[in-house]
Amino acid sequence: MSALLLFAAAQTAVAADAVAARLSPQDRADIARVETYFNGLGTMTAKFLQVASTGAIATGTMFLSRPGKFRFEYDPPSPDMLIADGTFLIFVDKELNQTTHIFLSSTPVGVLVRDNVKLDGDITVTRLRRGRGLLRVTVADTDEPEDGTLTLVFSQKPFALRQWQVLDAQGIRTTVTLTEARTGMALDAKLFEYDEEAQQD
Repeated sequence: MSALLLFAAAQTAVAADAVAARLSPQDRADIARVETYFNGLGTMTAKFLQVASTGAIATGTMFLSRPGKFRFEYDPPSPDMLIADGTFLIFVDKELNQTTHIFLSSTPVGVLVRDNVKLDGDITVTRLRRGRGLLRVTVADTDEPEDGTLTLVFSQKPFALRQWQVLDAQGIRTTVTLTEARTGMALDAKLFEYDEEAQQD
């Protein structure tokens, strides 16, 4: 279930509030740019390369429709597929004919497809870095930072999402790099539906 690590962080028994980064006026302006970027993003498609610190590597195609929906189709030989239907993140293992449902709101990447992306309140910015034409913003769940962190990587010119990294509670880092990204196209709503019974027929 390596694909699922991209979104679902393992739980631990320790609980402590996230430690917020000390933010300069420029930092706050950049966070506002991130929020504006996501809130202005309707649809996107892109190719992706997924690399985990365990050594697992996969490629595929991403489809995104905000708010609430995305689909990750993995290239062969991976039997995996991930669908967010607005409520659940659905992990599909085609080889085993098994599905796993997780509430989208409980996943690290779920914040990016909220109706209104706001990097405060229940989300805390723990680190912000700039360099080589990139902006890196690391966030964690405010109340349960032990679940892991999500680092978003943006190009500055043009300002666009290029990569993200999920670091889970077990120390496994999964990096997803986007290429050939396009935005603003019409996407079939059926891309974000999964009929388990139909798949078993």
